[in-house]
Amino acid sequence: MADFPISPLVLIGAGSSLAFSRLFYHLYQEKKTELKKLKEIPVFKPDQHLLRVLRASPHKRLQYVAVEGLVQADGEPLASQFVPRCFGVIQKITVEEQWKYWNSFTNTWNSQTKNRKESNNSVPFSLVSPGAYVTDFSVKIQNPLEASGSFLDRVHYKVRRAEDGLKNMLLQSLSGEKPVAMEESEEMLRSGSPLTGFGELVLEGGQVMRLQAPRDGRKYILVPSDHGSFMDRHERSASMWKTLSAATGITGASLLAGAIYGLARNRDDGSK
Repeated sequence: MADFPISPLVLIGAGSSLAFSRLFYHLYQEKKTELKKLKEIPVFKPDQHLLRVLRASPHKRLQYVAVEGLVQADGEPLASQFVPRCFGVIQKITVEEQWKYWNSFTNTWNSQTKNRKESNNSVPFSLVSPGAYVTDFSVKIQNPLEASGSFLDRVHYKVRRAEDGLKNMLLQSLSGEKPVAMEESEEMLRSGSPLTGFGELVLEGGQVMRLQAPRDGRKYILVPSDHGSFMDRHERSASMWKTLSAATGITGASLLAGAIYGLARNRDDGSK
């Protein structure tokens, strides 16, 4: 029994593979449950059908629905500060300076972000049906900045390198700091882009449809795509976790089966 017939590396590999398989299967089950809940959410477009449904619903309210459409400013849209002929309804501009300072204990230059400035602008906007020639039917988006989801698109990013001038050299020698670069970026929710909103839908004044944060605590979400593309991404994610679970499970089982087979063969040879 001094010579252990099963390599510890094989056992570690088999155990790790089976553990990862269990983790990936758990993630697959979670994604599958999430997909089931998403498929239960009614999906609408801003059209006459949605208006009829709202008028017939209790209290002129739908507790939690998905509404997909194209972004349209209710008035004048915002113009990009950096990109010509680029317009949107939400704008986020970020400017920050990258500096390096001398660490005398480690004798190294360390990076630091300073003077970060961020500005947010928005105008009221609605969702309209894709391809609609008449925009009499629209869904107003209430407080979009309170919604979760990465629905802004970066339209501009630039890094301006600091110039090595006499002023910077004097600043570096006196304070142990030196400017490296200035980064500026602009993100926008652009006019005409597809957007899907998840939330509570209410009818005001018999004609105005408004999507807002649900009162029952569910998430108010804005997704920068149509509903079909959004569901496809979740389907692919579930399929990925399922495939990883199967692959790691088969790998772990194969390693374990090979180790057991080797152990049994060794014992047979020993008995002979």
